[in-house]
Amino acid sequence: MTEHLDVVVVGAGISGVSAAWHLQDRCPTKSYAILEKRSAMGGTWDLFRYPGIRSDSDMHTLGFRFRPWTERQAIADGKPILEYVKGTAAMYGIDEHIRFNQKVVSADWSTAENRWTVNIDSNGTRSQLTCSFLFLCSGYYNYEQGYSPKFPGAADFAGAIIHPQHWPEDLDYEGKNIVVIGSGATAVTLVPALADSGANHVTMLQRSPTYIVSQPDSDSIADRLNRWLPENLAYFAVRWKNVLRQAAVYGACQKWPRRMRKMFMGLAARQLPEGYDVRKHFGPHYNPWDQRLCLVPNGDLFRGIRHGKVEVVTDTIDRFTPSGIRLNSGRELPADIIVTATGLNLQLFGGATASVDGEPVDLTKTMAYKGMMLSGIPNMAYTVGYTNASWTLKADLVSEFVCRVLNYMDANGFDTVMAEHPGSDVEERPFMEFTPGYVLRSIDELPKQGSRKPWRLNQNYLRDIHLIRRGKIDDEGLRFSKSVRPCGFRLSRSDDDNAVVVAVEDFARHECHATHGDVDVAFPGAGLGALTGIGAQRLDADVDAAQCDRIAYRAVYHQTRPAVGSGQFGDHVADQCGV
Repeated sequence: MTEHLDVVVVGAGISGVSAAWHLQDRCPTKSYAILEKRSAMGGTWDLFRYPGIRSDSDMHTLGFRFRPWTERQAIADGKPILEYVKGTAAMYGIDEHIRFNQKVVSADWSTAENRWTVNIDSNGTRSQLTCSFLFLCSGYYNYEQGYSPKFPGAADFAGAIIHPQHWPEDLDYEGKNIVVIGSGATAVTLVPALADSGANHVTMLQRSPTYIVSQPDSDSIADRLNRWLPENLAYFAVRWKNVLRQAAVYGACQKWPRRMRKMFMGLAARQLPEGYDVRKHFGPHYNPWDQRLCLVPNGDLFRGIRHGKVEVVTDTIDRFTPSGIRLNSGRELPADIIVTATGLNLQLFGGATASVDGEPVDLTKTMAYKGMMLSGIPNMAYTVGYTNASWTLKADLVSEFVCRVLNYMDANGFDTVMAEHPGSDVEERPFMEFTPGYVLRSIDELPKQGSRKPWRLNQNYLRDIHLIRRGKIDDEGLRFSKSVRPCGFRLSRSDDDNAVVVAVEDFARHECHATHGDVDVAFPGAGLGALTGIGAQRLDADVDAAQCDRIAYRAVYHQTRPAVGSGQFGDHVADQCGV
C-alpha cells in the first residue's frame, strides 16, 4: 500500500530544516517526511567544499529565528555552519524525519483525490508516496552541475581545470600559480583563501568588476550583548540590528545609487595600494544591488592585493594555452591550475517536473504569489530566499505562512488551496529583478511575478513581515475549496409534519454540517439555507454512505417543504444519491 503523509518536504538544507521545525511547532498533528536526494543533509553547506567556503551574510540573520547562533564568528566558515544546521536538526528530532538518497523525479496532483503522488528515484530504484501538501525546499540551482562556459583551447591546457562546485579533496595547490575566473561571491572567497593557504600566486580574472565591501568577521556589539544579556535576547537584538542595517543599505542604494557607488569605491580605495585603478577593477557598470554586493571578511581580498599575493585582472579571454590563459589584450596569465568560478545553473525544485490532473505544469505560464506559491498549482509551496539579505529570513517566513495556511484549512474544513492567476489586472514582470548571469541565462524559463502585492516579489524583510506573517490568509490571491465526499444521511421530520430534516454523519470533514439538539441543520459550504424543525423523530430507514455529488446535496437540503412527506423526501434522496 502506498504511504500517505500530510506534508512532504523536499530538501534537507537550511530551508528544509526551517520547514520541519515550523511544522512540528505549529502543526504538531501533521505527519511529514523530508526527502533528500543526497546522502547527507546540509544543502549548500555540505555540497561546497572549496577552500574558504563561508557565509556571505552575517550568521545572526542567516541563522534560524528559533535557534540562536552562539559562535563568535559572525561571518562564519562552512564547517561550523554545517554543524549548526545538523545540530538544529538533531536538537528538535528533525533528523529522524529525513530520508536520504530520495530524489524527487516528478509530482502529480489529482483533484479527484486531493493529493500529490510523488515519484522518487533512490539509486535507481523507483518508488511512490502520496501527500496532501508538497513543500519544496531544494533551493534554486543545479547541485549536480555548475555553469562552465566553453573556453577555446581548454583541451590544450596542461594543468587542472576545476569548478568550485566539484572541488577535489586531494587537490595539491601548494606553491602553484592559480587563475580564478570570475568576480562573484565564490571567486572573492576562493582567491584570498588560496593565497593564504599555500598557493604561490592567485589571479582573479574578471570580465567586469563587482562591488566588494569589507566587513569584520566578528560583531563587537554582539560580543558585548552576549556578556550582558541572556543568549536568546542578545541574539534577538543583534539579529534586528543587522536586519535594519541591511534594509537601510539596500534602501540607500535604491534611492541614491550614484552616491552609494561612490561610497563603495571609496571604501575599497582606502584598502588598496596608492595609485591602484579602483574604477577599472572595483567600479561596476551597474548600480549597487542590481547584483548582490560581495562581502570580504576583514578585507582579506584587499590584503592579498597589498601583499602582492593576489592580482585582479579585468580583461576578456582569447583562449586557453598549454601554460595558462591568453587574453584579448595580448597578455598571457601563467597558470598551473585554472578555477572556473563562473556561476551556477539555475534550476527550480531540484529539477523535478509537476503535473496537475495529467497536464504538465508550464512554469512560464505561472505567477508567483508572495514569492512562495505558483498560480494554478494546488497545495504546493516553495522557498526561495532573499537576494539582498540572508536566505533564512525569507525561509522562516515562508515556513510560518505554510503552517498558517494548513491550520486555516483544517479549521475551516478546506482540502485545497491554490493561488489563482490574476489575469490582465496585474502586469507580468520577471521572476527576479536581479541581473547576475545565472539569472539572465534562465529568465525565460522561470515563473513571473506581478506588479503589485500579493504577486510582487518583495526583497524587503520588513514588508514581508506584514504581508506574510501578519497578512490575511484568505486574500484575493488564494482560493480555498472543499471536496465533496460520501456522507451518511439520517432522515427525520418535525412533529408538525411541516419540515424534513437531514442530519449528516461525520460532518466535520464534509462540506455540510448538522447540529442535533433542536434539529437545526446548516450547510454553509454551499451557501444555501437551513432546514429547521422541533422535536424530530427518527424514521425507520437510514440512507447510509450515499454517493452524492455537489448537485445532489443541493437537491437534498435545498429548503423546507411542508408539502413533502417523509416518504416522498426519502425517495427523493434515494433518487438523487443513487441508493
